[in-house]
Amino acid sequence: MRYLPHTPEEVDAMLRVVGKGSLDELFDTVPEAARFSGALAVAPALAEPALMAHLEQLANQNDGARMLSFLGGGMYDHHIPPAVDQLLLRSEFYTAYTPYQPEVAQGTLQAIWEFQTIVSELYGLPLANASLYDGASATAEAALMARRLTKRSRVLLCGTVHPHYRETTRTYLTAEPEAYVGLPLAASGHSDLGAIEAALGDDVAAVIVGYPSFVGPISDLRAIAQLAQSRGALLVTANSEPYALALVESPGALGADIAVGEGQPLACPPQFGGPGVGLFACRDDRRYLQQLPGRLCGETVDVRGQRGYVLTLSTREQHIRRDRATSNICTNQGLLALSLLIRASLLGKRGFIEVAQQCAQKARYLEQRLLQLDGFSRAVTGPFFNEFAVRVRGGSAARVCDALERRGILAGIDLGRLEPGWGDRLLVAVTEKHSRADLDRLVSELDQV
Repeated sequence: MRYLPHTPEEVDAMLRVVGKGSLDELFDTVPEAARFSGALAVAPALAEPALMAHLEQLANQNDGARMLSFLGGGMYDHHIPPAVDQLLLRSEFYTAYTPYQPEVAQGTLQAIWEFQTIVSELYGLPLANASLYDGASATAEAALMARRLTKRSRVLLCGTVHPHYRETTRTYLTAEPEAYVGLPLAASGHSDLGAIEAALGDDVAAVIVGYPSFVGPISDLRAIAQLAQSRGALLVTANSEPYALALVESPGALGADIAVGEGQPLACPPQFGGPGVGLFACRDDRRYLQQLPGRLCGETVDVRGQRGYVLTLSTREQHIRRDRATSNICTNQGLLALSLLIRASLLGKRGFIEVAQQCAQKARYLEQRLLQLDGFSRAVTGPFFNEFAVRVRGGSAARVCDALERRGILAGIDLGRLEPGWGDRLLVAVTEKHSRADLDRLVSELDQV
């Protein structure tokens, strides 16, 4: 609802109700010495178009307001059409409360059910929940769920998983430090099958891998799934870029037991590191259904045989008796889940694939151009989606990032900030929003640096 000021008549009516003759009388209890007197030092009022132009001018004074960005690393700047925001602003969505009472919340529940359907299709797994806070919390919840299902204690996290996801999972397991086992990132950027096999013991509940890898490459999930499951462990995949799943095989089709990830690229632009929307799906198994964290919306029929939607297996223990809960998260990112649903519906399957193809093609064009420059070489091996790492020969990625930032370009992520020994590698991300001129500009500036 737009802001509409009260008319003088409405103000007078409200003052009569409270027994005051003027607005000033409302502040009689404030001592005179504490009151501000005189005129505020503010500029005269502006018409709405002039005010919007003035605010935009002020915003453009911020450092980086108009910078060309190739940042990724878990947050990606894809196009979010204005139609998404306009639909989100509908009051029945924007002010909706938690849907405990299905008789008055069918719209919200149906939206959640449709969201779960999209997540299930993305990950190739039949069961999906109503979202979690972000990809990091979803990864940690998957680790806890795997431990409950297998009755085993330890979890292997490969270096291909986003570093923040790894740290969040480690935090969740703080009470049992030995439960978290971190495996190093292989020099190729892939999950190290040999390291996984060496670490797989009878007490390992799950192997968690990045798909694609945090630094770009797409690992062979089928081989990892066969290895993990032959030892009684589950395979969990963590994905930060849902558009990648338009071109690569889904985790479920390759043997994953649980798939989690971040939905931000489909839901909203990256802004100050968040917010995000956690995606979570798993196999169609009664044991998995009973251990699924967070909320789950189901489809049913009422006494008249009409289709309806309800929260399923949302136990009171999750909200009150926390020691018996499957998760300490008893809510979901409802508005962002709805945003993801709207964006995915506007795209459709064909549009979803077209965006992914643009991202992949532009990323390959940029990589080829960069590898032609003196001083840059391929840092990892194998196929990738829209994000890749290049090695800066004879220098550091941090120096390159600093130099291009002064030229108005965010060249990517200095991997030395996140991975020990990777200080000479630059992680670059491309989306459909980058034009060929943007890509050529980055190459030209890097050539000069």
